[in-house]
Amino acid sequence: QVQLVESGGGSVQVGGSLSLSCSASGYTSWMGWFRQAPGKEREGIAAAYIGGFGLSTYYADSVRARFTIIRDKTKNSVTLQMNSLNPEDTATYYCAAGTMGRWSRLPPASLFNYWGQGTQVTVSS
Repeated sequence: QVQLVESGGGSVQVGGSLSLSCSASGYTSWMGWFRQAPGKEREGIAAAYIGGFGLSTYYADSVRARFTIIRDKTKNSVTLQMNSLNPEDTATYYCAAGTMGRWSRLPPASLFNYWGQGTQVTVSS
């Protein structure tokens, strides 16, 4: 059983930046971030996979070029750097980890075995 501990989040104004961190108690091939806004489905936004060919990163179109996922394999941790935030980014953000093999795109939430408790990100105008 892998446990995930998240930190970061909070409130920021439009155009600001925030950083989320997640530390895992053990190694998993995938670590990523999902978010869920009230009344909406959970959305995968970024993930990092470590496999035989090294590190691969994946992003949802909604955050590409604004968010960066950084995976530290030696520390079993992942950081999500979020820039140019807008009100549509307001949500509860969840760290997730999974043991599945390589995917050609960001895998669905159902494949991630482990989840953090969630941290709130609020972007105000």
